[in-house]
Amino acid sequence: MSILINKDTKVITQGITGKTGQFHTQKCQEYANGKHCFLAGVNPKKAGEQIFDIPIYASVREAKEATGATVSVIYVPPAGAADAIWEAVEADLDLVVCITEGIPVRDMLMVRNKMKAKEAAGGKKTLLLGPNCPGLITPDEIKIGIMPGHIHKKGRIGVVSRSGTLTYEAVAQLTELGLGQSSAVGIGGDPINGLKHIDVMKMFNDDPDTDAVIMIGEIGGPDEAEAARWCKDHFKKPVVGFIAGVTAPPGKRMGHAGALISGGADTAEAKLAIMEECGFKVTRNPSEMGKLLKSLL
Repeated sequence: MSILINKDTKVITQGITGKTGQFHTQKCQEYANGKHCFLAGVNPKKAGEQIFDIPIYASVREAKEATGATVSVIYVPPAGAADAIWEAVEADLDLVVCITEGIPVRDMLMVRNKMKAKEAAGGKKTLLLGPNCPGLITPDEIKIGIMPGHIHKKGRIGVVSRSGTLTYEAVAQLTELGLGQSSAVGIGGDPINGLKHIDVMKMFNDDPDTDAVIMIGEIGGPDEAEAARWCKDHFKKPVVGFIAGVTAPPGKRMGHAGALISGGADTAEAKLAIMEECGFKVTRNPSEMGKLLKSLL
């Protein structure tokens, strides 16, 4: 068991013929069951061609009909990435993973509104992960995205993070301690994104093969606090919490587009305090995440 994806997931790569799309699709193919999972690429100009034995189709809908794929991963450059997300949503996929960084906020706003309208009209709900995220992985089964496969190990600890690099840090610590991961999910650092911490925590709560979770957040925005408050009432498993940006000055944009402290409850200290109140075991030192989690089991 895992959340969102497993060894039987069928995947379409949008932007497969670009340099980034090619590189990471090949790496994902080489990881675990990837050869059986990555079944189609999309590029309207190159339909009918092949790359790494993967057929290229003119549209997501065509690729879905030909292969039965339910998930797409997007490496399309920023200017066309929001349209690529919408194309996948219109094709009624279950999950769209958008790796692209630097999509204009206005484009994301429009896509989000269209997704909400589609759902409100009774259309299928497509989950979006990202944009500006490393993707997700179920170790020894499938990886979709840009994370290094070799640091992951099958286990029973869930990881959810807004920061790509810190996802890898938590994963590497868990692997080193022999614990491994059930699934690791990078939700991305953009101000308008799909799945939030709370959505992923609900999935981990319901997953019988996840025993505990490391939840990593950043300064800016209310998401971590909302997730922590939900967990206080509903989450049945141990959680270690970490917030990046303890030393960040208020009002200054830090790295990620979403990491801007506007004051109040979105500083690192305020978020850590809320997490602690809600029963999380928090640390201010990222090198302690794995050990702290092990001590809770």
